[in-house]
Amino acid sequence: MNAEYERLFGRNLRRLRMERGLTQEQITARLQLAGCDLTRSALAKIEAGQRHVYPDELYALRNALEVPYEELLPSME
Repeated sequence: MNAEYERLFGRNLRRLRMERGLTQEQITARLQLAGCDLTRSALAKIEAGQRHVYPDELYALRNALEVPYEELLPSME
């Protein structure tokens, strides 16, 4: 991912999480229960566009937030 898209993805991820009334701790707890070892600190870096998202994390985030990939992955248009 390029830096601009990572920032855009992070903002979108944060928006989706907050719309569902979830804290970073709550979403990472869901992820860890699903077998994805993403820490709160790593999630904060992803939301700030400072860390890459790996495919297994993307899959777990989609499931934890209960959204389709199309909603999780922002468009660059």
